[in-house]
Amino acid sequence: MNTPDQSPLGKSSAYQSQYTPELLFPIPRADKRAELGLTATSGTLPFFGVDIWNAYELSWLNMRGKPQVAIATITAPGDSPNIVESKSFKLYLNSFNQTRVAGTDALAELLRQDLSGAFGAPVHVSIMTPDAFGALKMGELDGILLDRLDIDIDQYVPAPQLLTANHANGPVEETLVSHLLKSNCLVTGQPDWGSVQIRYAGPQIDQEGLLRYLIGFREHNEFHEQCVERIFMDVLRQCKPSKLAVYARYTRRGGLDINPWRANFSTGMPGNLRTARQ
Repeated sequence: MNTPDQSPLGKSSAYQSQYTPELLFPIPRADKRAELGLTATSGTLPFFGVDIWNAYELSWLNMRGKPQVAIATITAPGDSPNIVESKSFKLYLNSFNQTRVAGTDALAELLRQDLSGAFGAPVHVSIMTPDAFGALKMGELDGILLDRLDIDIDQYVPAPQLLTANHANGPVEETLVSHLLKSNCLVTGQPDWGSVQIRYAGPQIDQEGLLRYLIGFREHNEFHEQCVERIFMDVLRQCKPSKLAVYARYTRRGGLDINPWRANFSTGMPGNLRTARQ
């Protein structure tokens, strides 16, 4: 079973320029989910969702040897057995740099085949070529901005006890947003920067407590997907909303950004608009 410390993270890596699918390094989701009390014996997951990956440094050669570039979006199901370690993902994509491929359809099929195998479940792949780059738009997560709150902070590790909700009054539906999410890579400790959106229905969540809780990830070491699932489970258990969705947009590293989304009600998959910091 692959573990994060066995991955290419934090190690010197030789870049392969010929197609090498073996570079992909899957890591089981089960270990980190067990920390959250989510085990194989606990039944179905209390959420569903996707991990949206955007790859901005995708290049290959056409059959005449001319370089091609594109942006790829890969959507992996949140209930897949594995995540793919991001540095290995980057190394894998770079292995196409000197590889001749017979068009974007053939490339997309290779990506689908290899990444579905690594995630352990079917993934969706779309490729945007330069003729469509001009249509790309940017946007920000909508919602009430928590960052407006003028609060004191003295704790920089996740503290679920900070999360409270008003159960005395009637339920509300609202969307809350913060751009102050920062966590660190589980292996290297390198900073990961993101924005997070929380949609919910139920007892009104105390906004100051929620902001303190989110800022508490600032010195926490965990992969993006794991942080989002931790936020989801802590809010669900502490505040008991009837509906909950958590979506994070992380800034890119190595030409990749990862945007996990977890929900327990049908909202439709979130949009993939690139934010200003991405």
